[in-house]
Amino acid sequence: MKKTVIGGLCAILLSAVSTLAHAETIRIANHGQSGIDAMKSTVERIEKKYGVTVEVVEYPAPDKDYLTKLLTELGAGNAPDLFSIPTASAVADMVEAGYLAPVTKEFKAWEGYNGLYDVAKQLAVSPDGETYVMPFMLGIQEIYYRKDVLEKAGISTDQPKDWKDLLDRAAEIKKKTGAYGLLFPAGVAWGGGAFDEGFQHLIVGSKTPQIVDADGKLDLNGEGVKDVFDVYKQLIDNDLMPVQPLLGPEPWVVPKYEMFPQGKLAATTCGSWCYIFDWGRESKNPIPDVTKVVGTWTVPGQSGGQYVLANLAAPWAVNAKSANAELAIKALMEIGSVETQVSYAARIGNIPASKDAAKNADFQKLTELVPIHAAAGNGVFLKQASGFGTVSEGVARATEALLRKETDAAGAQKILVDYVKETLGDDAVK
Repeated sequence: MKKTVIGGLCAILLSAVSTLAHAETIRIANHGQSGIDAMKSTVERIEKKYGVTVEVVEYPAPDKDYLTKLLTELGAGNAPDLFSIPTASAVADMVEAGYLAPVTKEFKAWEGYNGLYDVAKQLAVSPDGETYVMPFMLGIQEIYYRKDVLEKAGISTDQPKDWKDLLDRAAEIKKKTGAYGLLFPAGVAWGGGAFDEGFQHLIVGSKTPQIVDADGKLDLNGEGVKDVFDVYKQLIDNDLMPVQPLLGPEPWVVPKYEMFPQGKLAATTCGSWCYIFDWGRESKNPIPDVTKVVGTWTVPGQSGGQYVLANLAAPWAVNAKSANAELAIKALMEIGSVETQVSYAARIGNIPASKDAAKNADFQKLTELVPIHAAAGNGVFLKQASGFGTVSEGVARATEALLRKETDAAGAQKILVDYVKETLGDDAVK
């Protein structure tokens, strides 16, 4: 019997109490001070344009805690009218649970619709063909590498041609510099990042480039899935990526905030935000002249090709049970404005989903992001289906076993498949 899909999103749901919105008030949920700051001008614009009061509810900042609290309130029927969703992999499950209001008609009639990149429009469409989120920001992820470290060691900085070339480059880095050659996020502690910032980079260029078939079933038994886990295994077995920090409670801190700035890790998957927050002007461990000494490679495919991974970055949605749904949908369209996109880009480091942002004077000042924004038009993505939250957790568990050297690639694939079947039912997996 199929178990509840939403259970795959959160293992434990915390109880929460909140008040229902009054007719003249819209309650919106956001997390993290940067996100709240980015929304300030938009909130003021919504209040002025529609003559309402916008109450901003600050939720716990860590994505997992925020999602847990949000799902609790949605399930209880007392969630805010409008909210950001911390991980796009949760959207399909939230749709199936009936938590999100459809906005297809309003979205396509919205004045900013035609200005969006095609990939943003496509990412916004749920498996049922409807749109439930505002795809205002994109996460554009690539491999970021220490150009200065490689050049000093006489190692090529050319774009790797395929997985073998990428792994060979990582091995050469380790041999000539002593630094770890490459990091793909992995493990239970990293949570959704093992899927969002690791696994999906590789799967889109594998023999199984999509893990959802035409009928919406999860296709997790393909050869490409095993091959992706084999890349992890090679990196781990050959000591090419730091393992011990990934088993700690905050696995990203040591590799990305310490080892990479120190040149002890030479390459890692990351996104546009890394030029600002991880190693740039907002970092606690900045790399001097970061855009000059840190270059980017697109993730190569298994047998060639290059893949610029795009996903929705914290999309916004309307509570299906909102007493002010019509007004909340109007506010949602305001969140999609170029002005809001640029405000988020400046503070969060993600990429505006609108092509028109390139003409915005404030965005042009964000010189780190301008070329990445231009590349967004070539972005690729994984089609989603109900159960993606569970797949994400399964990938975390499978890569955890690889980190601990408890299994091989085939065993990791079995862990993923078994977890998804156990959580969602046998019929959920092809």
